[in-house]
Amino acid sequence: MSGHSKWATTKHKKAVIDAKRGKLFAKMIKNIEVAARTGGADVSGNPTLFDAIQKAKKSSVPNKNIDSAVKRGAGLEAGGADYETIMYEGYGPNGVAVLIECLTDNRNRAASDVRVAMTRNGGSMADPGSVSYLFNRKGVVIVPKGELSEDDVLGAVLDAGAEEVNDLGDTFEVLSEATDLVAVRTALQEAGIDYDSADANFVPTMQVELDEEGARKIFKLIDALEDSDDVQNVFANFDVSDEVMAKVDA
Repeated sequence: MSGHSKWATTKHKKAVIDAKRGKLFAKMIKNIEVAARTGGADVSGNPTLFDAIQKAKKSSVPNKNIDSAVKRGAGLEAGGADYETIMYEGYGPNGVAVLIECLTDNRNRAASDVRVAMTRNGGSMADPGSVSYLFNRKGVVIVPKGELSEDDVLGAVLDAGAEEVNDLGDTFEVLSEATDLVAVRTALQEAGIDYDSADANFVPTMQVELDEEGARKIFKLIDALEDSDDVQNVFANFDVSDEVMAKVDA
């Protein structure tokens, strides 16, 4: 998992400070709105909303935007859209399996955006189920390293259902079953350990090792997909070594 996670973490850091910031903010706001619509505006009884707000705050989304999204989602303020989640499946360059999670109020637009991004960047669409079996839904918590050791994190989360802790350089990634995500996140809070994000993500069961050219192609495809306002997350089963990552970054 390491290569893909490292790349995702680095990309997230860059996204917070570059021109895509507005797009990133919009996606986080949408997440909050949907979480509030699904589980109500009370964060103490709605862990999904709690995590969506936490993530937005960590990425410096203004509080007033967050509050408005909660109110819209809960029906306390006008203007909320009726979003639905749609999963698309496909293959990128080098046979990399790609899962595309959309949150949209317009199915046709979302499907068209995804198809165009895929075909223009060396990818192809696949039938439902033909790619998703290569992934498992997992709880993923990202913890900034600071002064922490891997043992500190492991000790805090082991009894809460965590399966493994991976060292990603500046951060630790804590993996669990998706159903244990809230318990793991709560265990970290109780241990006084700060975390950047807690999400239920699709984690690949096997990976395709990419060279520099392959890495550049898949990153280009994922960037094109994420450029669509309807695309919320892209999951892919590639791995990139630190050496290749350094070349791509250079």
